[in-house]
Amino acid sequence: MEALKWPLSLHPGLVVLEVTQNHEACNVGHLGVVEELLQQGALLNTPGYQNDSPLHDAIRSGHIAVVKLLVERGASQSVLNIFGLRPVDYALTPEMKEVLRVAPEASHLITTSLRPPASKAAGGVVLIGSELTQTQHKQINRAAQLLGGKQAKAFSSAVTHVVVPDVPIMPSTLTTLHGVLNGCWILNFSWLSCSLQAGSWVKESGYEAGDGPLRARANRGSLLPPLFDGCFFYMLGSFRKPPKDELLQLVKAGGGQLLKRLPKPDSDVTQTLNAAAYHAQAGSDQVLCTQYILYDPQSSYKPQKVRLGKVWSAPSTWLLDCIAAFRLLPVPEP
Repeated sequence: MEALKWPLSLHPGLVVLEVTQNHEACNVGHLGVVEELLQQGALLNTPGYQNDSPLHDAIRSGHIAVVKLLVERGASQSVLNIFGLRPVDYALTPEMKEVLRVAPEASHLITTSLRPPASKAAGGVVLIGSELTQTQHKQINRAAQLLGGKQAKAFSSAVTHVVVPDVPIMPSTLTTLHGVLNGCWILNFSWLSCSLQAGSWVKESGYEAGDGPLRARANRGSLLPPLFDGCFFYMLGSFRKPPKDELLQLVKAGGGQLLKRLPKPDSDVTQTLNAAAYHAQAGSDQVLCTQYILYDPQSSYKPQKVRLGKVWSAPSTWLLDCIAAFRLLPVPEP
């Protein structure tokens, strides 16, 4: 089932309205309305109140026919709400549990419905380079002039394409990581060269720098929460590479929240906070870990490692790796 593509030609408010209607129809069990909304391209897994998906709503309300329709169309059973609960956790009757048991599992990231390359109607292609040579930056400017795009000097939400060197691993620069979190295309320089040779924008899909940007665009296209939704971060000590201000930028851009005080793992208040990280791997002990103490692994200061309930310590390199992969990766063992 393809979700709506973003940006849409329709006003974004209409998308929000359609998502809301889908949730409400699933809540009250209007099978015909749900079916019509899905035929019109309504999003299957976009979360609503407390990050509940439409499948959460239908199961909790006991509407078996709606549940059957949703899972047949590919609704994910592994998506989490803010309490770390999957839709199946609300299935109370044998009939409901059986419907879910026989249904194939689908990813909550619908990778067939990616945010397409920006078009002139959607504001145009805006290019920025990262870790390129001076000659390559000049070619970006040339491409922008010849092919109808624009070149950005600094990253902003207007950027659609980040161009990086033709290297096996995507560079973890601030510009590139912001591009991933913003759902941009992160492309090898060969894409730009081919576009210049062809005299038109070449299809980007064969030139992507890793799978993380692909997942990020799918996440944005399906209107799912940002990568660090439900995560809180405390910066412990000093940071050199990247510096603390850049880490703070990335946390905020990824939807994470900052803690002003060091979380206390042995505090009952801390451990009873009712929240879960949306992008944590279902079934892992990381689902209910929402407070991370970040430290610089290259610093001479070696803090005590923490891995207790909702509070874990993690190296700053883990945060960068999560962004590059657009996944909440497992934290290295202390």
